[in-house]
Amino acid sequence: MDDAQAVAGAQPLGRRERNKLRVKSRLYDSALQLFTEKGYEQTSVDEIAEAADVARGTFFNHFQRKEDLIAAWGESRREYLRRGLAATDVEEGTSLQSRLELCMGLLARINTEERAVTRAMLTAWVKAGRPLYEEPYAGELFAGAVETAQRRGEIAPTVDPLRVGNLLRDAYLGTLYRWTQLPEGEFHLDAELRAITDIVLTGIAGAGAADAGRDSRD
Repeated sequence: MDDAQAVAGAQPLGRRERNKLRVKSRLYDSALQLFTEKGYEQTSVDEIAEAADVARGTFFNHFQRKEDLIAAWGESRREYLRRGLAATDVEEGTSLQSRLELCMGLLARINTEERAVTRAMLTAWVKAGRPLYEEPYAGELFAGAVETAQRRGEIAPTVDPLRVGNLLRDAYLGTLYRWTQLPEGEFHLDAELRAITDIVLTGIAGAGAADAGRDSRD
């Protein structure tokens, strides 16, 4: 199965549909490369079409506007996360911390694999105002893990799963912003996200008490 068919699902595609998906993929890849090299705002639709070796009108057959490429980028990352979680055999008894660390690890991996693209697209995503009206997918994902832990009695029923999920999402995005702005190697994204997850689950007071206990034993 080629990439075009994988995107559309398991049903075999006709030649016309395959060609359309390949052109769309070429436009998308060309756009991300130009956004990374020049910046989102400095890249025109004409330049994207030229890089993809198609007519300008062909771009609008696949994307209504340039901003739609930001949405496509976000969806590709959500699909990466969904596939990564589906490919991992998480047992029912897996702890909440392990589940959340798995999610954070996948998020760290996709950002690390395309650091330059992430920097360019994250800037475009914020400038386009998308954080204000997009569904908080990561927050809902984290909240789902908390709900599973509540059903097992691992987390008190008084805890609001969505509030915890949004807190973790905000912590993830804030860390991601810092990571993209600092020199490469300044800190490891995966380790930082795991540390933040641990603090959120332990609680600031609990983390401080644990650190104090370790210090007294040293």
